[in-house]
Parts: sequence; structure tokens; C-alpha cells
Amino acid sequence: MKIYAPDGSIGKPSFVLAATSPVITGRRIGVLDNGKPNARLMMVRMAEQLAARTGASVSVVTGKGSGHNAATACSDEVLDQLEKEADLVITGSAD
Repeated sequence: MKIYAPDGSIGKPSFVLAATSPVITGRRIGVLDNGKPNARLMMVRMAEQLAARTGASVSVVTGKGSGHNAATACSDEVLDQLEKEADLVITGSAD
């Protein structure tokens, strides 16, 4: 029977993050708040960071409309606004 000792040096794994593709350069990012606590703050910050990294811009931040919450669809007016003012939309968050 051979017994191997788990001794030895442990180094940091080497890895390189992939570069962000500039495919959304010049595009408009919209944020659709689903109404959950802190969702708007989280998604706006994510959109701002994405915009800063890619050359896009945050063009619209909106909620789903009056009377709507995380479990309901947003109003047609909000969808129309997002369609006109954004090229991509960040939405949703989990608890």
C-alpha cells in the first residue's frame, strides 16, 4: 500500500478574464425595475458599469407602471417607452 501525503505548495490558479466585446458601443441601456427591494439600485449600478466598460449609455430607468409588482407584467406604455428609448434592457432580480 502506498500512502501519498497531501503536502506541497499551493499556488494561485492562473487565469485571464476575457475582454468585454464592444458590440454594444453606442447602444442605449434601459433598466426595468421589478419592484423588489434594492432591485433598482443593483440594476442601475450594473447598467452604469456595463456602459462604462463598453461605451454604451444608460438611457432610461423605469418601473413597470402603477399597480404592478415583481409578479406582474409591465404596462404596455412602459414596453413602448423601452422599445423607443433602449436597445437592450436589464431587468429582474432574485431574493
